[in-house]
Amino acid sequence: PFHPYYTIGHDVPGIVMFLIIFSAVMFFFPDGGGYLLEHPNFEPADPLKTPNLIAPVWYYTPYYSMLRAATFPLFGMTAKFWGLVVMAGAIAILFVVPWLDKSPVKSMRYKGLPSKLFLAAFVICFFILGYLGTVHPTPIRTIIAQICTAIYFAYFLLMPWYTSVEKTKPVPDRVTL
Repeated sequence: PFHPYYTIGHDVPGIVMFLIIFSAVMFFFPDGGGYLLEHPNFEPADPLKTPNLIAPVWYYTPYYSMLRAATFPLFGMTAKFWGLVVMAGAIAILFVVPWLDKSPVKSMRYKGLPSKLFLAAFVICFFILGYLGTVHPTPIRTIIAQICTAIYFAYFLLMPWYTSVEKTKPVPDRVTL
């Protein structure tokens, strides 16, 4: 008898809360402050005028910021090519995380302090990159984007080292129902 008791007691309140928040956003705040629906989409098209800032949608902004962070040519290739390589590498590296994590525990709750500090730095840099992808590039913003991009990749490339040397908490025995 899983359905009537567990569904009504646990699933329905969450679904109702989601529908309330979803309806509030859709009816009272549909543009999301310019992050969900961009303001240029509501302006009439003018083929003779290019917008001052063309920013991607919010979920692409960290990767767009990484794309712009590559500013120097290397090995005879242009900076645009290396920006594309960095952006594609930032997405591709997510697929190899299960093989990079050498920790005996998989839950962040039981991992050691290095994993938590690296994760905090990663999240902060990812949000900074997201912000930098929505604003005009300046020399100082480009340097910040380059530093945050380096920290982004350091989180993944150093993961085999800091997850293998850290001291983890023991995982408790679970009680199953």
